[in-house]
Amino acid sequence: MSLADGSRIAAVLVFLATYAVVAIGRVPGLRLDRTGAAVLGAALMVACGALTERQAFEAIDLGTLSLLLGMMLLVANLRLAGFFRLVTVMAAARARHPATLLAAVVLVSGGLSAVLVNDTVCLAITPLVVALARHLRRDPLPYLLAVAMAANIGSAATITGNPQNMIVGGFSGLSWGEFALALAPVAALGLVACFLLILLLHPGEFLVARLPVPAPTRLPRIHRPLALKSALVAFGVVIAFLAGVPVALASLLGGALLLLTRRVKPEKVWREVDWPLLAMFAGLFVVVDGLEKAMLTPEVLAAAGRLHLDNPLSLTAVTTILSSLVSNVPAVLVLKPFIEPLADPQRAWLLVAMASTMAGNLTLVGSVANLIVAQRAKAEGVELGFWRYARTGVPMTLVTLAIGLWLR
Repeated sequence: MSLADGSRIAAVLVFLATYAVVAIGRVPGLRLDRTGAAVLGAALMVACGALTERQAFEAIDLGTLSLLLGMMLLVANLRLAGFFRLVTVMAAARARHPATLLAAVVLVSGGLSAVLVNDTVCLAITPLVVALARHLRRDPLPYLLAVAMAANIGSAATITGNPQNMIVGGFSGLSWGEFALALAPVAALGLVACFLLILLLHPGEFLVARLPVPAPTRLPRIHRPLALKSALVAFGVVIAFLAGVPVALASLLGGALLLLTRRVKPEKVWREVDWPLLAMFAGLFVVVDGLEKAMLTPEVLAAAGRLHLDNPLSLTAVTTILSSLVSNVPAVLVLKPFIEPLADPQRAWLLVAMASTMAGNLTLVGSVANLIVAQRAKAEGVELGFWRYARTGVPMTLVTLAIGLWLR
């Protein structure tokens, strides 16, 4: 066996081991999480000769990382200002029936996730929804399902809605406006389906005439100057997206401008940034590039051709299965070399974005947003179990995928 053959075998083993940890979440007996596995996998790709150091650095998509960092900074300032508390309470203030409250939760979670990163939206509003449901003497679980599932569905609307869409935006070359024009209608109909399915699948929660106590009408305290500044910057960033400014530049510039402050301690903002997620992205970029350079032979491409990825139904099925196995971000990265040779790669990338996002609702571990809701709810004393989630998640995924295929 030649040195080149050994390097290729090592690259495949590193890839499989890395993705196994990403799928499971950790290594039994070790404190190695998804981020650690991605960073270790990237280092091993260089060590085994699959990539040079220069190739490894070039594999990291700085545009995607800059976009994600900028959005994290923007959301951090909105959260510190109390923006999410204000929006949630205002939306629920007029609720007189559990179905109205459900509609408010779906609208807030899905609407905010359409522009801001869905993971951070779930992080901010999950405790608020638990507190609101308890105040109204309702079961928090259907509303927590609405937070997670609406966040996933709403995030499909734009490039900035979730991390995998940011990767798709970088790979496809689609502008923010083009992406939104194609997938915002899918997200809008998906949110309607989300509301109706949760309503129908939880009749015991919603078959009541009125809420036993009124929703809180007193607005929460907010940091008004920071809230105003953050809202203006967020509005400016969206205008820049629509004007065709590169999304990474617009996002990072907006986030950086919010660091100019006299009142907010910078460490408070930096604590809100999900550094492990950024590190995981960087590592996965390198791991996938190493596999691509080691194993992307004409024979492999020919085998992928037999999957008929140019067929929308086949591509949706493959993306959904892969996203369910290893999560949506790694799935999108793996699909890159097989999407680029297709006759219409931009249309294919839109299908990948739609399917990988909607597949996140299939199980509790299907997306980071789901796990955030479950973890934050547990901290508030509410247990969102795997099977309780799946009873709604499976039909939700099938219906929203059907909507996506119909509209695409």
